[in-house]
Amino acid sequence: MRLMPAIVLCFSAPLLAIGQETTDLAETEAPGIMAELDGRDAIFYAVDLEEGRAYAWAPKRIDERHAPYSTFKIPNLLIALETGVAESIIDLRRRDPDRRPAQPWWSDAWREDQTLAQAFRRSTVWYFQDLALEIGGQRYREMLEAFGYGNGLAPDNNDVFWLVGPLAISPREQVGFLGRLVRGALPVRPETVAALFEVSLLEERDGHRLHGKTGSGPAADGNIDGPFKGWLVGWVERPDAAPVVYALFVAGPSFESIATFRGEMARSFLRRIDAWPDAVGPESYDGGRFK
Repeated sequence: MRLMPAIVLCFSAPLLAIGQETTDLAETEAPGIMAELDGRDAIFYAVDLEEGRAYAWAPKRIDERHAPYSTFKIPNLLIALETGVAESIIDLRRRDPDRRPAQPWWSDAWREDQTLAQAFRRSTVWYFQDLALEIGGQRYREMLEAFGYGNGLAPDNNDVFWLVGPLAISPREQVGFLGRLVRGALPVRPETVAALFEVSLLEERDGHRLHGKTGSGPAADGNIDGPFKGWLVGWVERPDAAPVVYALFVAGPSFESIATFRGEMARSFLRRIDAWPDAVGPESYDGGRFK
């Protein structure tokens, strides 16, 4: 397992608190950003942990809470490893077709038995639903409170609370949680954080490493053919500076309208704040990670 750079674990500058000044990207970047959004709704929030600066698109909305969807796999993986429900990221689980029957919209990869690492990268829902029932509401509530994660609501005997509620989190809270994660300020073992860094890596470019996890769900429960909401949240490791942590929330008329768009738009926002290198050639997207 590749260990994360020491800069990630040792950085100690505080995250910006609610009420501190945030740079509104609309003041200088509005025309270009609006063109890229092409009618989609978006909220973006990021904090540069080196300089202590915050950046936002739609800053008045960064405290709006939404279901985390599959971005919850970040704390879920940490909790599974810390509680021992999963011993490592190579823990293999076999899907019970009676308990977790395949749905028509499932990818072929979701139908397979798989490890925790594969389930994270593929965003396999059933794997984390199985974990959820074994972890249990009480342990979730204790860990989410310790993490400072959203509203911390995790009912007992519930394996969809991050998909349909009641768990909810805002872009600012996503960034706060991720900032504590990369600073080594969460009550978890370093090897657990290192495992997350390994499975969350999306792309490397010019010495920068982009980490993240997507999540999405229908705007109207159960209507997978209608409007969709979604996230991409994560952090950028930089060669000569502390990380930048970010959260992008988007909404569009369909899943297809936001699926790969989240990666494109997040990179665009990160380039605009000098947190991600300019593209030299086509940027790649792993469809298994963008769910």
